[in-house]
Amino acid sequence: MSSETGALTPALLMHAYSVGVFPMSEHRDDPEIFWVDPHRRGIFPLDRFHVSRSLAKAIRRQPFRITLNTAFADVVAGCADRDETWINAEIRDLYQRLHELGHAHAIELWDQDRLVGGVYGVTLGAAFFGESMFSRRTNASKIALAYLITHLRNCGFTLFDTQFITPHLASLGAQEISRAAYHTLLADATRKNADFSACQLPSAEDAALQRSTQIS
Repeated sequence: MSSETGALTPALLMHAYSVGVFPMSEHRDDPEIFWVDPHRRGIFPLDRFHVSRSLAKAIRRQPFRITLNTAFADVVAGCADRDETWINAEIRDLYQRLHELGHAHAIELWDQDRLVGGVYGVTLGAAFFGESMFSRRTNASKIALAYLITHLRNCGFTLFDTQFITPHLASLGAQEISRAAYHTLLADATRKNADFSACQLPSAEDAALQRSTQIS
């Protein structure tokens, strides 16, 4: 699906999420934005995130300082800092506006004063739409996801949309479902209430407890 970008506003963007579509660009310098509504959708069942024994140990060592919504723009910039990215200037501006309106959130990982990883997304009702994540240290993205999923459960969320699925996400418990199944989950989640900022970030122990024996 494609769209002229002139009328793309935070309100329109939130409406798009409510009906199951999201925006992308071909690359950072492309001014055009198109809408995506995948036939197969990636989701993280919030009770099936796989933490290996080695990852649990890494989380408990607390190699990074974890924060919530303290450097949203920097997380988006980190996600766009790669050879190929769908995040162009307009998308960055739009998500910053959503953040300022309380609809977009980030979890940040710090090595002392250096931002080394993070994940951001959009919330609507009890749905979290994961947009992107980045990692500049070993295990940073996995640790970010462990904290994020624990946080979503603690705050009452029922749907974690990953948009697409990758081998990396699948190894951590993400699943691919049909568009129809996704829309059923989306409709249910958007009728409920959850607040990303209403609860504190989980402790390292809580994030590490999502133990699964399916990954060594």
